[in-house]
Amino acid sequence: MVRTRSITLSLGLFLITMLVLSCLSTSVFNLYNQTLAKQYIPTVKYRNLVIDLGKGVKTNAQLTFPAIGKGPFPGILLVHGAGPADMNYGGMFWQIAQYLSERGFVVLRYDKRGIGGNGTIINSDIWGNMTSNDLIHDAEKGVSVLVQQPEVDAKRISIVGHSEGGAITTRVAIDNPITKIKNIVLMAARIQNAHDLLYHTFVRLPLEYAKQVLDKNHTGSIPIQQAIKDPLFGRYIDFSLANNQNYSANVTTNTTDLGTLFLEVSSSNNATARQLVGFTTAADSINIDKQLRAMLERTFESAYKATIGEIHSKCEMPSLCPIYFKSVVGLKPTLNIIGNVSASTGILLLHGQNDTNSPVQHAFILQQKLTELNHPDHTLITYPNLGHLFYPSSLWTTGIGPIPEYVLADLYAWLEAHSGFTNHAIAATYVTSTPSSNSPTAKKNDPGDNVCHVLVGFNIYSDRR
Repeated sequence: MVRTRSITLSLGLFLITMLVLSCLSTSVFNLYNQTLAKQYIPTVKYRNLVIDLGKGVKTNAQLTFPAIGKGPFPGILLVHGAGPADMNYGGMFWQIAQYLSERGFVVLRYDKRGIGGNGTIINSDIWGNMTSNDLIHDAEKGVSVLVQQPEVDAKRISIVGHSEGGAITTRVAIDNPITKIKNIVLMAARIQNAHDLLYHTFVRLPLEYAKQVLDKNHTGSIPIQQAIKDPLFGRYIDFSLANNQNYSANVTTNTTDLGTLFLEVSSSNNATARQLVGFTTAADSINIDKQLRAMLERTFESAYKATIGEIHSKCEMPSLCPIYFKSVVGLKPTLNIIGNVSASTGILLLHGQNDTNSPVQHAFILQQKLTELNHPDHTLITYPNLGHLFYPSSLWTTGIGPIPEYVLADLYAWLEAHSGFTNHAIAATYVTSTPSSNSPTAKKNDPGDNVCHVLVGFNIYSDRR
């Protein structure tokens, strides 16, 4: 049986992804080992590669392809989200590669530059000096290597990007001058700039939690002692209170940075709270909208500005390197550039409705933008109860475990229809009328309605012209 765990608090953007994925690797690699033990009949072949990224930088990669047939098969490149990630990406990319290659695709996945097995940083100099442009370049190099493989049809190349990988995928589809990208898949896509995404993590999400969970009597205020002992947000609220001791709008927070903030948010809470000036009794309360919001905003903005001001290459934590962070801040949001994707490139958006890193509203907005731009072929599928890693999650925690098979089936069916295996109508019928045995009970809608299908426990929004 695969063991799964859950981490407390969605941390958003690149600050959380690899912390979660490092935990995910244990449970998913158990699945990996079990699958290999049961694989009496080989269905997938593997080829290990070394990709030359230029300027003396090389990285390991692996190609998976069908065990039978010479092809050429459609090719797929997998692009990781933020943080130090190897080619398996905590197990997620191994799972996707295995599933798709068993069904007729060649899949290439690679270690990030400076990263080795299990997401270990093997070259701190390369990792600490990396920029977002480097990652875009590396993905473009991955496409180049993929099309050179003898099993691959260079005219049928798709890219699948998760989280921050979606922003990279979009840029590769726009900028690649040599290989035309036939399809892109954005899983848990980020569409906002770095500031707004982090604001959601450090301000908006804690406030919503305070209102919906901590404010049990719906008074608009929460008892301070209760708040700082809460297992999810207590330590972070405690930290913000300590930096705003009298919770006055005129108080300036002590200088900190996002690394410190991240540690405060991600650390498990303890029962021993800081001694806070002005809070003398257990009855002391704080108003959520007027006082707590102001404190969280000041704490976040101070940390954000401090982090932007850092120019050294030393990473205070693996997923937060100043040089890389500043490069991400300078990127245009995906929402602003999605219109530059070719009209001939199919676009699939997959999103969990309980994703607190990249809220599902991002997917809706991106879908609306594509509709406004009259992009002729885009589809959105959302999944109730799934989080950022496409595993069952609450509104406040990111569940950790293997991707449910019905999500993989949707990914395959759409790629199959868009890669020359079948026509769109056949694939659409497969996705909307063939529920997985693992999926929730289906809710039947008019099969002729292609605006919003709510079937087999997920929502499909499709626009094909």
